[in-house]
Order: sequence, then C-alpha cells, then structure tokens
Amino acid sequence: MSMKSVFSIVTAAFLAPAPARASVEGRWATVNGHRIYYEIHGSGRPLMLLHGGGNNIVRSWERQIVDFSPTRQVIAPEQSGNGHSPDVAGPFSYSQMTEDTAALLRQLGLSGVDVVGWSDGGVVALMLAIRHPELVRRVVATGANTDPSGIPAYVRRGLSSASAANMMVGGVLRDYNAFSPDGPAHAPVIGEKLKQLWLTHPIPSELSMDLLRKIQAPVLVMAGENDVISLGHTLQIYHALPHAELWIVPDTGHAAFVERPELTDPRVLSFLR
Repeated sequence: MSMKSVFSIVTAAFLAPAPARASVEGRWATVNGHRIYYEIHGSGRPLMLLHGGGNNIVRSWERQIVDFSPTRQVIAPEQSGNGHSPDVAGPFSYSQMTEDTAALLRQLGLSGVDVVGWSDGGVVALMLAIRHPELVRRVVATGANTDPSGIPAYVRRGLSSASAANMMVGGVLRDYNAFSPDGPAHAPVIGEKLKQLWLTHPIPSELSMDLLRKIQAPVLVMAGENDVISLGHTLQIYHALPHAELWIVPDTGHAAFVERPELTDPRVLSFLR
C-alpha cells in the first residue's frame, strides 16, 4: 500500500487543498521553554480547538471557526512542529502537547474551557481532562485512540513501511512548506516524528481505559462512520468514560468536521450548551 493510500484512509482532508481565508493576525506564546502559534476568534465562553497530527488551524478548523466564533471565544493553538509553530528537539509526545496546551490556557488566565479535539487533538483533549481537570468543562473528541491498536493493523503496516519523506504528502506537505518556520528541508524530520508517534503512542501512562474512568467532565465521543479508528476501539473509549455520549457521524471518515461541518457543528454546539 502506498503512503498516499494510507493517508487517504487516515483523512481525505490531508490531501485536499487547504481552504482559502482572509488574513489572520496570529499570536505567539512561550510555553515550557519554546514558542507556539495560536489564534483567538470571537467572544463568549472559551472553546479550544485542537488540530490533528501533522495538521494546522486552517485545514482542521476553518469552518468551525466561522460557525463557533459568533457565540464563543475560540482559541486554536498549533502544536510544536505543526503549522506555524517551530519544531523542538526530540520526538513528538502527547504528554508534551498536553502540558503545552495547559500552559497556554494558564497564560491566558482561562479555566473551565470547552475543548474540541480531532485525532491527535482528541487524544490531547482527553489527556487534558485527566491531568488538568480544573481547566476543562466539557470535551468533544473525534477519531481519538488510547493506544496504537485502535488503528487497524493494515494501516500500521503501511506506516511502518513508509519512508520519512513519504509521510509528508499532498496537502500536508503543501501546508508545511507554506507555514513552517523550519523550512521545506525539515519536512522529513516531521514525517519521521509523526510515524513514530502514531506507531508507538499513546502509551499506558498517557492514556488508557483506566485513566479515562477518572474523567468527570461530560465527553462527546465522536467518530466517522468510516473512521480509521476501529469502531470497537471507539466503543471501548465511550464505555470507559463515566459521563459520555456517543455519536458516529454518518457518511464520513476520519475527518468528520471537515467532511460534514453542516452536521457536526450544530451538534457540537448543542452538546457544549
């Protein structure tokens, strides 16, 4: 299986052109010794959007910013090595992403925030609710997994055989070249970091069914009808959470928010209300 085929399964949004949008004045924060990029849109009760791995704000959340910002203050960060945020030494880590996200919220003086995460962002949203419950009011997590077994074996085999350069394809590579301060030559480094992250993490100390049972915040567990994360794994996550709702989004894959925003966005706003 080609890497393009693997990414097609993971999310068609990776391969599509990024949507056009008006110029946005981004913001910068220093968290845990390094800089990350973020944006704030709208006003109201804070709502944080956490993008997928290898992704960015514009590709992950362009429509949601439009739909959510009239009634909510939308905070959208980009994790290290993703989007505009420069890479840092060492492998990608869900733990680091979670602590960086918590540090940003504290710098902004925010707590009791609603958090919506897609894929890797869904993992971070759940970890944030476990590690920093005071920061989180409600969680929406779509396409999240608690360990690599949530990804089908054939996809993991495709990832294992992919070169670092071939991890960055289509829209992912175009976005990286357009946004990253590290330059196009650094793209294979990011590709290798994504590959190792998805093949080996989350680890039990980051996320597990036992850890999910500690979450007291209400959680909307989402997945696409044809999601790359197995339905059985998604059901395990749902059953482990003390206060959860489950929604399998019809006629979508891993990128439900990108594929059917007219369906996802009103439902999410209703849950968060």
